[in-house]
Amino acid sequence: MQNKRYNVVGVMSGTSLDGVDLAHIHFSVENGKWTFQIFESETISYSDQWVDQLKKAVDFSKADLKKLNENYTTLLAEIISDFIQKHQLEHLDAVCSHGHTILHQPQNGFTLQIGNLPAIAQLTHQKVVCDFRVQDVQLGGQGAPLVPIGDRILFSEFDCCLNLGGFSNVSFEEGGKRIAFDISPVNTVLNFYADKLGLKYDDKGRITRTGTISEELLSELNALDFYQKAYPKSLGFEFVKGTVLPLIEKHSISIEDKLRTFTEHVAFQMAAALPSEQGKLLVTGGGAYNDFLIERMRFYLPQMQIIIPDAKTIEFKEALIFALLGVLKLRNEINVLASVTGAKHDHCSGKIHEFSS
Repeated sequence: MQNKRYNVVGVMSGTSLDGVDLAHIHFSVENGKWTFQIFESETISYSDQWVDQLKKAVDFSKADLKKLNENYTTLLAEIISDFIQKHQLEHLDAVCSHGHTILHQPQNGFTLQIGNLPAIAQLTHQKVVCDFRVQDVQLGGQGAPLVPIGDRILFSEFDCCLNLGGFSNVSFEEGGKRIAFDISPVNTVLNFYADKLGLKYDDKGRITRTGTISEELLSELNALDFYQKAYPKSLGFEFVKGTVLPLIEKHSISIEDKLRTFTEHVAFQMAAALPSEQGKLLVTGGGAYNDFLIERMRFYLPQMQIIIPDAKTIEFKEALIFALLGVLKLRNEINVLASVTGAKHDHCSGKIHEFSS
């Protein structure tokens, strides 16, 4: 007999390096219909030292990656334990954690999310469900995006669900299948240039608004091979580091102009990626707070109803959905869709690390 209610913590660390998102969530399922409630939620920022390590880890040796994985698992366990203790959470069914992506090379049959070592269950004194991407890559999939099954189950009233985080990704139903893919880098690039101005990010896109578009750079960005590829497709930080930033840096323009041009590129590619220019579009992720980016999206999609939800949904939707993926794993139900990742078949992904007292 399957449970009808689940009391879990969802944990997510995204490519924009804002920190670790944690959300305490109750799920209920009745006759196949799922509902949820987000209770306590917070983002724990990384120290400057950790941000630096996570940025550089793409170039680490195998031995250094192994050590980083061990250290990060310890850090993540401390963050999770502090969250549970702070909010006096009891009788949790599981902690469902994504970990942090360091390498994502599905074309080479490889993806690495650190923080998913079995030790995390002992360190947190909790059952932990984690490491959701590896199995999909082994089945020939992209290992991403994994959020779309949550969009289908929890946000079915929207025609499209768009996440604006380190990268943008979209999901929607087409021909009875859920389709989803990464669209373009977003905050990985915008925050890189904000950092050059001594800021963590460009608040509401205020600085970007003062810049001028470089038509030449915009044209070159829009011509990148990735945008011509058919889905399924996904992006990693390697694309930003190896392709996007070198292309932008070839242009001798101000940081404000780089921000303005790249924001236009993001909005243009987002509109081009959607199956229709009408309907209801749910926008979540940190980019939902970038008023100027949202303005440019509305410019390209004047007939689309662009909906920005409450703050908890904006900020913790990925933690929410990885919590759902963990619950589906506990139920031994499908939590990864082949239609979005390109894997050989739908499957139930993730690892369960039991805590033994």
